[in-house]
Amino acid sequence: MKKPNSNSKPPENRALNLLAASVDVEAAPPEGEAQKLRRFTMTAYTGGAMQLVGWRYPVVVDLQGLQMGRQRRPILLDHTRDVDFVMGQTDSIAVMNDQLVVAGQVMGDSPKARQVIALNDKGFGWQASIGARAEQVEFVAEGKTSIANGREFAGPVNIARRATLGEISFVVLGADDNTSAQIAASADQPRGTEDMDFTKWLESQGFSTDALNENQTKSLRAMYDSQATKPAEPAPSPAATIRAEAAAEAKRIAAIRKVCAGKHGDLEAQAIEEGWDTTRAELEVLRASRPQGPALQSGKPLQQNVIEAALCRRIEGMTEERLARWYDERTLNEALSLGKYGLHALMFEVIHAAGRHATPGIVDGQTIRTALEADRSLRAAAGGYSTISLTGILSNVANKSMLAAYNAVESVAPLFCAQRDVNDFKQVTRYRMTGQGTFEKVGPDGELKHAQLTEESFTNQIDTYGKIISLTRVMIINDDLEGFLGIPSILGRQAALAVESAVFTLLLSNPSSFFGSGNKNYQSGAGTALQISSLTTAEQLFLDQTDKDGKPILLSPAILLVPTALKVTAQQLMTETRVNETTTADKPKPANNPHAGKWQPHASPYLNSQGISGSSATAWYLFANPADVAAMEIAYLRGQRTPTIESSESDFDNLGMKWRGYFDFGVAMQDFRAAVKSAGA
Repeated sequence: MKKPNSNSKPPENRALNLLAASVDVEAAPPEGEAQKLRRFTMTAYTGGAMQLVGWRYPVVVDLQGLQMGRQRRPILLDHTRDVDFVMGQTDSIAVMNDQLVVAGQVMGDSPKARQVIALNDKGFGWQASIGARAEQVEFVAEGKTSIANGREFAGPVNIARRATLGEISFVVLGADDNTSAQIAASADQPRGTEDMDFTKWLESQGFSTDALNENQTKSLRAMYDSQATKPAEPAPSPAATIRAEAAAEAKRIAAIRKVCAGKHGDLEAQAIEEGWDTTRAELEVLRASRPQGPALQSGKPLQQNVIEAALCRRIEGMTEERLARWYDERTLNEALSLGKYGLHALMFEVIHAAGRHATPGIVDGQTIRTALEADRSLRAAAGGYSTISLTGILSNVANKSMLAAYNAVESVAPLFCAQRDVNDFKQVTRYRMTGQGTFEKVGPDGELKHAQLTEESFTNQIDTYGKIISLTRVMIINDDLEGFLGIPSILGRQAALAVESAVFTLLLSNPSSFFGSGNKNYQSGAGTALQISSLTTAEQLFLDQTDKDGKPILLSPAILLVPTALKVTAQQLMTETRVNETTTADKPKPANNPHAGKWQPHASPYLNSQGISGSSATAWYLFANPADVAAMEIAYLRGQRTPTIESSESDFDNLGMKWRGYFDFGVAMQDFRAAVKSAGA
């Protein structure tokens, strides 16, 4: 099966593997008789709605719009285009009673072909599946109806109004519970039937009327009627045959040249040389002419981007606005048409891309192994890069799920911490240059004095934080995409919380008396409760900070950081121009608020968290703008400021896939002059 469909903008030129009704194969001729090619008959499609794997809603192929082309179509096993899976070819294809009926000869002699024949001889009932390309699909919405194949179909349903028949396959299991097959009892018989009645014709073809069910009898009767109305034609002469073949070849070449229109010389030459039919030539030209969007310019094929976008739409909380940052409009529209695309659809897509086969609709351990092997072969064939990759697509989607959750966390730490990059995991030292003295008056001789620089250093060092993500066999079989995407989403949130926790744990530990009387950036006592007067005192401490020479550095606060218990108070102090306060003696104070609008108020539950040493529900802080001078720093490895997910091969005993999610960062205190702490009590 190929990609799923949706309830909007059904895609064209999509593959349809339609499991249909019945297959009849003749038994082997008795010993001693000449070995003749055995015949088969198939009710290849009954004209009804098919619930196909990978399609969100049932699919109906309108037989009136089915282009069948030549009567000789290949007969395969399980749609596998390999010589070992070739069973034979048709010599009769017809639409009868709104059903597609085909007949032909079994020609294959490979082990696979012999296995199919052997199972038939033992009474196994094979079913049929046609391979067709949907070129025009009509979506019938819920509550509406449409007519096809002589019957009415109620939506939601997809009707392929135009499709082109490709090959036809023997399959083990069809989509119709009433499917059956009858094995003929004799070898090939003469085709002339105009002087026979239906019963005699059945016997001449090796069928027993008592062993046929109603559907088989109906299909064979339609074929008999079709053949009986055609007078036997004399065999053409060798010269006539040569002329006919030459004319057919000339028509094929002319049709191919018309399709290529002089714009695809390489394709035209290849099509003529390899004997392509017009249908394949049209498909290859369409692929070569397909417009390319921005996603292709980044080196990723559109098909993979469409699949990724469809899977990203399943991420909980994912918005169209965020998707638009990653994918262009065309990619998003095509992803929307895929509907609820899941793990099963992706696995079958990878299997088919690698030219392998898995039973449609069945996902078990063998299907998982086939998908993983197909993924490895695709990547190996492309030198480590493939246009479609199971692990690659899931890694990208998992990364986006983790990134969405990471960015959704309302982090406070980056607002008052500087964010910088380091090249490795070694301890890094940063220097703050301070000038000794100020500009001096230039003397009569015009000589300028040399300024001297002193250094103040601050260190930081990053570490790695991470976890393993697994897509288990149970998740795969259950098609539990949400369950899988929930894991990186949780890790993304945990990564953001890890940074937040590291920053506040370090802040509250007050290393080396960062906030203390020696640094003149700490005040305590009853008068330091968050109010106008304590803000005034804290601001003065901030403004009075000096360099090593005792000279003012003219640094002002920009952020007011408080515990959640003081959030409302901080917001009022920063927005209200008049605030009514009283002293402990209940005496009124001036109502004017000189600090309104000065600083950005932010609250964090980490400041009053009982699980962190040094927490307080009353202490609050003033911080400088970290882009100017930073009191704290968050360091990241080489610019990677979000967590990362990478794919990893699973162990032999784990039938699934694994990814590792990790984040490299470190936090450290920096310049004490850029912050003031008030105990609030």
